[in-house]
Amino acid sequence: MIISLVTFIFLVMSIDLGRSLSAQPKYFAGFDLGTSGARISIIESDSEKENGYKEVYSEAVAWDGDYDSAAAWMSAVKKLLKGASRSLGDLQSVKAICVSGTSASCLVANRETRERSDTKSKNDNYDIITNGEGSSMSAGKEALKVIQKHAPPKHTARATTGSLAKLLTWAIEAPLDDAEVLCHQSDFISMNLMAESDSLYIKSDWHNCLKLGYDVREKKWPTWLDNCLKDAKISNPISSNGAIPLEIFSPGEPMGTVGETVAGSLGLSKDCVVVGGTTDSNAAFFAAAGTSPAFGTAVTSLGSTLAIKQLSRNYIEDAERGVYSHRFPNFSEPNSESWLVGGASNVGCAILRKLQFSNEELDQLSAEIDPRTDSALCYYPLIKIGERFPVADAKKEPVLDPVPSSRKEYLHGILQAISDIERQGFEELAQLGAPSPSTIWTCGGGSRNSMWNKMRERRIASRFQGSEINVQKAESTEASYGAALLAAATFR
Repeated sequence: MIISLVTFIFLVMSIDLGRSLSAQPKYFAGFDLGTSGARISIIESDSEKENGYKEVYSEAVAWDGDYDSAAAWMSAVKKLLKGASRSLGDLQSVKAICVSGTSASCLVANRETRERSDTKSKNDNYDIITNGEGSSMSAGKEALKVIQKHAPPKHTARATTGSLAKLLTWAIEAPLDDAEVLCHQSDFISMNLMAESDSLYIKSDWHNCLKLGYDVREKKWPTWLDNCLKDAKISNPISSNGAIPLEIFSPGEPMGTVGETVAGSLGLSKDCVVVGGTTDSNAAFFAAAGTSPAFGTAVTSLGSTLAIKQLSRNYIEDAERGVYSHRFPNFSEPNSESWLVGGASNVGCAILRKLQFSNEELDQLSAEIDPRTDSALCYYPLIKIGERFPVADAKKEPVLDPVPSSRKEYLHGILQAISDIERQGFEELAQLGAPSPSTIWTCGGGSRNSMWNKMRERRIASRFQGSEINVQKAESTEASYGAALLAAATFR
């Protein structure tokens, strides 16, 4: 009888323990490092949500110091994790972390100390030609000559704002030593999170390395890049102790685990996985469309400028118009190819402020516009000379005349013009090999205008007969949320 009672108690305790363990949440954390500060999003599974997850915590902090301060980046991440701990309690339930950073923001780090190299330029996010001064400008011009000599015509890495241009400029200014390696913003945070668990290599991802010259189609560093770096007096550039990250991962792919000391200081589990990162604009796509969208799914950003990203089966590129392809991680079929293609126009909502439309006026006049009717006005609402996409024309002039007496008619014409430029953007992508758009998730300030969304849907559908176009406001647009979805993607 005593044995039976003991056995009974043991069984009850086992059941309670099992329930307790199964009830523990599984969290996934995403960070986004922007120009003004950093944000964290923590999510957990929710079957009622369309993408399968709900956000349980989000917070942002401004930089404690300059944007160019790598110490400020890591300080912000620690501050955000401590805030999450106060709100959620135990962070031992965070299973994975993903970091998104501003595209082409990078630095030279010391792989032994995991700190920024003090001998290199303090500028991370700049143009090597237009923002250089003195010896820096001279080095930038020399770096550009080296890139133009080796990089294929129209290659994305030829950009003067790219990470390759910056690395070469810094190396020409002052030769790199054996311990120095280029780190993108997200690489630097991931490296410091994985301290002790992985001390040999700096690891990066497809998205951040595109503008460094990584061949996203073959998934390797190309021969021309090796020659380019050597021409800039960087010896053994593609090696375990070279000047660029050796191991390149898919965004969302496990790279390692949080270091034991770091885990202890931040309240994380030492089994917490750090996955491949991404860039801010790509993370925003994941936030709006999820990590498993159908081909043709697009995200249009209606901010100061108009930007389009769309999921395609085909790789497309037109550097003259800023069209390039990021390799899209396919978590259900890792060996298949998917591409995130897109371009960005100089047209956008900034023109509405230049024309002095207030928020109240926009709301009132939009309610009076019928999205089913066409405006007879024909504009190209640039705020200054020059366009990049859907046409590359540095001399293209703004067209904002004639100005009707009715502000309602003027707004109708402007919004229709921006809608048509978006439509032309999708047409150009389709001509290059992208699919017809299907669902178009919209983010940015313009997404809040429901009348405009209906107008855009009708105007775009008029040129894609036979395709069902559905324009919707995105529920989630924060890049940190997209990074959190990437953190969770391989744990489904």
